[in-house]
Amino acid sequence: MRGGHIYSTLVVLLSTACLVGCVQAVPPDLVAAIETIDQDLIALRAPETAPEEYGQFVRQWALLKARTQLDDDLIRWPWESSDLETDLRWLYVMGERTVSQLHDRQVSQQQAIQERVTRLETQLHYITVRVQAIDGRILFGDKGVQTDVLVKQARSYLDQKDYLRAIQTAEKADHALKAQASLLNQELGRYADESRIIYWQTLAKQTVEWSRTHQATAIVVSKAERELSLYKNGRKVVSYPVRLGFNGMLEKQFQGDGATPEGRYHITDRRGPGQTQFYRALALDYPNGADRRRFQLAKRSGKIASYKDIGGQIEIHGADNERLAQTLGCIMLDNPNMTVLYESVPVGAPVTIVGALTRQNAVALTLAQLHRSDEEI
Repeated sequence: MRGGHIYSTLVVLLSTACLVGCVQAVPPDLVAAIETIDQDLIALRAPETAPEEYGQFVRQWALLKARTQLDDDLIRWPWESSDLETDLRWLYVMGERTVSQLHDRQVSQQQAIQERVTRLETQLHYITVRVQAIDGRILFGDKGVQTDVLVKQARSYLDQKDYLRAIQTAEKADHALKAQASLLNQELGRYADESRIIYWQTLAKQTVEWSRTHQATAIVVSKAERELSLYKNGRKVVSYPVRLGFNGMLEKQFQGDGATPEGRYHITDRRGPGQTQFYRALALDYPNGADRRRFQLAKRSGKIASYKDIGGQIEIHGADNERLAQTLGCIMLDNPNMTVLYESVPVGAPVTIVGALTRQNAVALTLAQLHRSDEEI
């Protein structure tokens, strides 16, 4: 009986000692800390932004979690080592480091994308303003609207802290803006072409010289500057601002393209009230022989579809209402200026229409500025 009593006493003593000094094999606070790290990684979009690091963490956590469930009821002495606890602490350190790295990366990424979206917004506004100034917006068509939508989407994703989509959308917007600048250069690059400008200058000088030689009236129109100049006896007497066709900056190719023709023409008719849908009009001899030859050559080469027509009825005119404020390829003046011009120009007077008269014309400057701005994005 005495031995049994001693044994019972030892069991009680050991149990008491264990209750006082033993610990769980799996520290619950450590498990909770790792679960918190897992939540932090998800909040930082680690599965999308750091798939490799997050994948490694998830795989290790899944294995260790299974082991903790098996060892959850085990206890050990404080001085006893635990491989499971060691592995958990290693995972905790790795996860904490990943959270820190992702947080720093996110802050840096947020600043970078914020700057990029802001630059895109600035660039879009700049292009819009400059293109409107040279009447080139029609060239973009739906692409201009699509670019505007992309820039606004990039800003929206940024505000939602969806940085991955913000970056992806910003890249699309960036590409779209570059494409617009490229399109403008392709369609309007001739305004910066020195040989073309020299040709235009020659046409204008010959017209002015004709006016001087014949002591007569002549007109020179610069499309880039949207300016009509009236010459008498070889001297410029007045200049008026003008509006062109809805695609006026382009070279006229065929009927309905909205482009204003370029070349040497003559006034064929003076149309007063009741003779024109406009306030007053000076009809031009478009298409002339040069226009027809150019049109037929473009048709034969396939640049113009076979069913297209060359068009006609190009005038210098005023306007009676806003509905007629946008021409289909003509040259339009305000009515008071049209009155002066109408009374000053006789039938037969030469009219020379050119793209630009100087290298530093409005279109060339815009293209150069857009190119510099495009390089900054």
